[in-house]
Amino acid sequence: MMTVVWLDGELVGSEMARISPFDHGLLTGDGVFETLRIYGGEPFASRRHLERLSRSAEGLRLAAPGADILRPAMAAVIDANSLADGRMRITVTGGPSPLGSDRGDMRPTVIIAATAMSPWPATADVGVAPWPRNERGALTGLKTVSYGENVVALNWARDRGASEALFGNLSGNLCEGTGTNIFVGVGGRLLTPPLSSGCLAGVTRELVMELATVVEDDLPLAVLGVADEAFLTSSTREVQPVRAVDGAFLAAAPGPLTAAAAAAFSDLVVRDRDP
Repeated sequence: MMTVVWLDGELVGSEMARISPFDHGLLTGDGVFETLRIYGGEPFASRRHLERLSRSAEGLRLAAPGADILRPAMAAVIDANSLADGRMRITVTGGPSPLGSDRGDMRPTVIIAATAMSPWPATADVGVAPWPRNERGALTGLKTVSYGENVVALNWARDRGASEALFGNLSGNLCEGTGTNIFVGVGGRLLTPPLSSGCLAGVTRELVMELATVVEDDLPLAVLGVADEAFLTSSTREVQPVRAVDGAFLAAAPGPLTAAAAAAFSDLVVRDRDP
C-alpha cells in the first residue's frame, strides 16, 4: 500500500513524490524537522512541536510555514493514510540551491509524512559514545536534519548490543542521546541535564518536567555509574526505562521514579492530546 505524503502543499503518493537533486537539505543538511506521535488519529502535543519547529527554522534562518498551514496538512496526511496510531515527521529544508553552502532564492521544501510504527522494547540498554557533543556549536539546541553524527553513534551502540547511544559534552557532563533525553534517579531525586549542556529541548522531556519533580543540573558522566535508575524520553519512546549502561545493569528498570513518570505521562496522553 502506497503511503501518501504532503509535499509543498499537495498530497501525493510517496512513490511519485520528488524533490530536486539540488535541494539544500540533501546537499548540506540545511533543514529542520519534528517527529510527533499519533494517538487515536491525532498528533500529540502539536502546539509544542510546531513552536519548536519555528524556533529551529529561525535558528537556521529558514522560512517555515505557520501552524495555520501545517495543522490541516498534518490532519490530511493522517486521514489519507487511515492512521490511528503511528508517527509523523515534518521536514523543512532550504529548497533548491547552488552546489555549495550558500542557500538559493527558491522557497523551502516542506514534507509531512506519517507511518505506523512498531512498539519500543520495554527497556533500553545504552552505551556512552566516545564522541562529545559541542554545547557551544552553531546548531546547538536546534532540531536539524544534520544527523550524521547521530547515525554513526547509533551504529556504534548497536554494534555493542545497545539500542541507544548517550553523549557527554565538551565539559565532560552528561548531555543527551542520539534521539532522546536522559533522566537519572539518584538517592530518590530525579535529575536531568540542563539545556546549557547542549541537549535538545525535547517535548517529552518538557512534559515530564511539568509532571514530576525534576532537578536540572550539570551531571558528570560518572553519574551513570551511581544512578539507581534512569530513563529515556522521546516522542516515540515516551518514557522508556534504561536497563543497562555500557553493559552494567542498573538496580531497577523501571525504578519507582521511572514508573511514576511513565504513569503520569500515559495519563496525560489520555486526557489531553495537545498539552
